[in-house]
Amino acid sequence: MRVVSLVPSATETLATWGADPVACTRFCGRPDLEHVGGTKNPDIAAITALQPDLVVVDREENRRDDYDALLAAGLEVEVLHIAALDDVAPELARLAGRIGVDWQPEPLPDRAELPPLPHPSGSARTVRVFVPIWRRPYMTVGAATYGVSLLEYCGVQVAFADRPETYPTLSEEDLRSEPVDLVLAPTEPYEWHRRHFDELTAIGPAHLIDGQDLFWWGTRTPAAVTRVAQTIARALA
Repeated sequence: MRVVSLVPSATETLATWGADPVACTRFCGRPDLEHVGGTKNPDIAAITALQPDLVVVDREENRRDDYDALLAAGLEVEVLHIAALDDVAPELARLAGRIGVDWQPEPLPDRAELPPLPHPSGSARTVRVFVPIWRRPYMTVGAATYGVSLLEYCGVQVAFADRPETYPTLSEEDLRSEPVDLVLAPTEPYEWHRRHFDELTAIGPAHLIDGQDLFWWGTRTPAAVTRVAQTIARALA
């Protein structure tokens, strides 16, 4: 089957199934495949010219206008929507069935097997982490997101996840309003580096974390949960 993937994490998952797409976005990390634009600005004409049997999109990652344009071009489109860990297995099973792949989901690691996390000094509360996904202005992840679901599974509370927005924008006053035990600075979508630590440690102790493990759902998810939990445990040790 000829598949075009407009979702980086789906591109990775397809590869693990031995079902590489014929094309993907430039953000998929696959220089060996043909690129058809970005996640927010795919080249509809180029996609159509490839005559794919299926185009894979994600409700969060891609735009409704591009979905409509793909349909208008007469293309078959599979829309994924993964906003929590519990969504991964059923959504991937549906995709696997659509492309004819025999796939059985790997279970998530048992929470009891994840590294234990200490309570903040002098407190019985859960460790509170801040995840800056953008800079100037600061943005973070809200409750209805895969990243927050994964972090909560690892045993931490995510600062500002109670905001109504999916990706809240935060002021300096916001950042001072809630205690933060750890700043988890992901390598994407904003590419944080150690050179930013002077800025981040004004909010809380800072530690880099693999942004793909945190935000890319798919066949990597079970192992990613373990790696994220280990990263948090090391940062708090």
